[in-house]
Amino acid sequence: MTKINIDKKESNEEDLTLIELIKKGDEAAARKLIMKHKDKVKNLIFITIGNSIESDDISQEVVISAFKYLNNFRGDSAFSTWLYRIAINKCKDYVRKNRFRNKIELNEQNIPYSRNSDENDFGSKREILRRIINKLPETLKIPLILRDVEGLSYKEIAELLNMELSAVKSRIFRARETLKILIEPYLKEIR
Repeated sequence: MTKINIDKKESNEEDLTLIELIKKGDEAAARKLIMKHKDKVKNLIFITIGNSIESDDISQEVVISAFKYLNNFRGDSAFSTWLYRIAINKCKDYVRKNRFRNKIELNEQNIPYSRNSDENDFGSKREILRRIINKLPETLKIPLILRDVEGLSYKEIAELLNMELSAVKSRIFRARETLKILIEPYLKEIR
């Protein structure tokens, strides 16, 4: 087994221990579990919907749902996989509810990137990349984020999204190919 697999296994075992403590009413275990996963969940949500204020709200909804339905977690998959599934579903709900508003926001975000004094700033480059990723259809964007940003394995993504492994690999490949095309006009600003 590789070090990454061992680390994931140990992390999942720690999660299972914390979950058992939470079920017994241990608030410190609940705080520890939240702190352990909050940044990755928030990052996934932010990259998926592209709105930091809404990301905070959705992150809180994910935590509330996770604790509300914690007894439903059977341990068939890693806790993080189960938590990501909740986060993805909350993102999909957000997109469905705000479809019209999102179209307006996307049109505003499509304003060409203008050069400014912060051009070489990492934050600006990151913002350009986030906008480009947000141009991908959800069917390509979510698997790509789970693989390249969150570091999940293809198998974990297939399980999380309830897809065949070959479909996950295909979507990630297509997402990367599409990104190459979309990023081309921005390469000078990113470098």
